[in-house]
Amino acid sequence: MYTELLANIAILVLSGFVGFAVISKVPNTLHTPLMSGTNAIHGIVVLGALVTLGKMEDPSIGIQIILFVALVFGTLNVVGGFVVTDRMLGMFKGKKPVAAEKAGK
Repeated sequence: MYTELLANIAILVLSGFVGFAVISKVPNTLHTPLMSGTNAIHGIVVLGALVTLGKMEDPSIGIQIILFVALVFGTLNVVGGFVVTDRMLGMFKGKKPVAAEKAGK
């Protein structure tokens, strides 16, 4: 049991280091597409947590807490990612002319 747990923790730590190394080398122009990809991945995390929570017969309180935390963090990342992506895409929209804005009032 402990060898499996140790292997899973080692994979988690190594994947964190690899993820940090990869993301730190990404140019600024690719952050919006990467944010969209991350939204999709966190959407899968949210869906997986919901399915797992719904299919378990009698989950312990520890498992319920872990699934709930995964569900909350995944949802926060999806919503936050959409907000950031919308804000970044808003920077590329053209500005409205001042004369047309005054005429509409």
